[in-house]
Amino acid sequence: MAKVFEGYRKDTLPRATVVKNKSPAPVQITAEQILREARERQEGSEIRPPKQQITDSTELSDYRLRRRKEFEDRSRDGNIQAWVRYAQWEESHKDYARARSVWERALQGNYRNHAIWLKYAEFEMKNKFVNSARNVWDRAVVLLPRIDQLWYKYIHMEEMLGNIAGARQIFERWMNWSPDQQAWLSFIKFQLRYNEIERARSIFHRFVLCHPKVSAFIRFAKFEMKIGQVARARNVYELATEKLGDDEEAEVLFVAFAEFEQGCKQLERARFIYKFALDRIPKCRAKDLFNKFVAFEKQYGDKEGIEDSIVCKRRFQYEDDVRKNPFNYDSWFDYLRLEKNKYRIRDIYDRAVANVPPAEEKRYWHRYIYLWIHYALHEETEAEDVERTRSVYRECLKLIPHTKFSFAKVWLLAAQFEIRQLNLAGARQILGNAIGKAPKDKIFKEYIGMELQLGNVDRCRKLYQRYLEWSPENCYAWRMFAEFERSLAETERARAIYELAISQPALDTPELLWKAFIDFEISQGELQRTRALYERLLDRTKHYKVWVSFAKFEASAVTGHKVDCAREIFDRAYTYYKDSAPELKEDRARLLEDWLNMETSFGVLGDVTLVQSKLPKKLKKRKQITREDGSREYEEYMDYLFPEELQATNLKILEAAYKWKKQRVDDAS
Repeated sequence: MAKVFEGYRKDTLPRATVVKNKSPAPVQITAEQILREARERQEGSEIRPPKQQITDSTELSDYRLRRRKEFEDRSRDGNIQAWVRYAQWEESHKDYARARSVWERALQGNYRNHAIWLKYAEFEMKNKFVNSARNVWDRAVVLLPRIDQLWYKYIHMEEMLGNIAGARQIFERWMNWSPDQQAWLSFIKFQLRYNEIERARSIFHRFVLCHPKVSAFIRFAKFEMKIGQVARARNVYELATEKLGDDEEAEVLFVAFAEFEQGCKQLERARFIYKFALDRIPKCRAKDLFNKFVAFEKQYGDKEGIEDSIVCKRRFQYEDDVRKNPFNYDSWFDYLRLEKNKYRIRDIYDRAVANVPPAEEKRYWHRYIYLWIHYALHEETEAEDVERTRSVYRECLKLIPHTKFSFAKVWLLAAQFEIRQLNLAGARQILGNAIGKAPKDKIFKEYIGMELQLGNVDRCRKLYQRYLEWSPENCYAWRMFAEFERSLAETERARAIYELAISQPALDTPELLWKAFIDFEISQGELQRTRALYERLLDRTKHYKVWVSFAKFEASAVTGHKVDCAREIFDRAYTYYKDSAPELKEDRARLLEDWLNMETSFGVLGDVTLVQSKLPKKLKKRKQITREDGSREYEEYMDYLFPEELQATNLKILEAAYKWKKQRVDDAS
């Protein structure tokens, strides 16, 4: 037993704890601090003294005096809980006058604390001092009119006492302060509890004026619907639509209005409301409205109505697309193709063109400019609004940064529009501004073509001059100017223009200009001038085609020596390629082929043997090329071996054979 007892004591007795850290704590707690905290905790909670037996009135008076002194001491620092306990203690001893005095003293410095008013009024009501309670409530709601609980308690007291008129009067006083929605709804419920329908309706009218919100109007309409006043309910919804049609919660209002009409079996009204709302509310906030409309059409609509709902669905999708990326102009075009209402299309165009490309680079502006063009064409052809069309073109041209890039198509469309309106001065002004701000070939061509159709020769000449001043290297402009003068039978003017053109230091397509000049002289029958032009051209270039063209001209000339002249040109060309440009073997071979064809075309006058003795021999050769990856391969090409080269090659072979034979003989001897 001793061993068992010893083991039991060993297991159950607590083990001695070993203090591992004997260093002082970072925050030291003094005895004074512990006592102060204990005293504060005692003051914060009611200390119940030990029960004592009181035998006479003297002891009772002493006890009450002592307790009052304690409460006074605790309440001196403004402790509200101490005042409350003090008043409750006086109340428990049936000393209501002293209790009321304590409540009044508590309110002197803490009248903004509504909890004191509530307890004070509760004290008066609990002890059936009704008038005193009314006095407390009156003072409370005057001093603290924004504390809803005070009003609710005051009204509840009067209603419990059966003073309905007094409760209604308190509600009216409260409503003068424009409280929140719940206060108004409580007033309405109060009136309905006593079947005061007209009073409730009047309060609803004041309610929606004080709180013009969607939820307030819907409550008002449901109230009218509940009592069977359908026309009044519809009037409420219509009033709400007028006042809150652009509100952020307008979607909820329109859905409720449409469902009301649907419940009244007014399907066309409901459909009109849905469509009106979808046109008015931004698509980013109309998701629920759209779903309700689709469900409505599926339930009550015909084929046309279902198609309209599908269109609305696509419209909603396009709105979402352009909201996410307003610079995706293809989405705007798809959206515009969907719409048929001209007013809606105009609104979409305005929204679309407001998204100007952020970068001033032409590649970002192409699709954007087509939005403006389609906008103008819509206003002209569909809306038939001339002034608005003119305004669209004007705004578009004002928006384009012409110093960096421009769009000739917009200038021309604006000018053509003015011509269709028989406003020739306006068209000239637009094209003149285009030439001044952003001159382009297309603008000059169209402007000149317009003036030419009108027969304004002098204007055409001035425009050609401005065209060539802006672009002196433009061979097309020179040719068109010369052709214009030629069409007017101004041969010398045309020749002077050609001469001035070929004298320019730089030209974009000089071969076409020379050809046009030569064709012009040929058409005029000026053979000597044509030969002189060919000679001047050969001084500038010895191109193969120039030689062939010159020879063909001589061959086609109406003279007795045409064969000899053409043959002389070919011989000069052959001599040039043989002596001065031997590396141009291909051009030389092609020249001989054309010469042979010409001799053949002459018939009995031609001499084919002159050319055949000069024809080269075609050889297929290979050359090594290196690719980008470093690999090497062979490529075949055609080479030409002319007779003089072949003869020189044969001589080299014979010379090498002679040297070899001579070396053999010398070695044998």
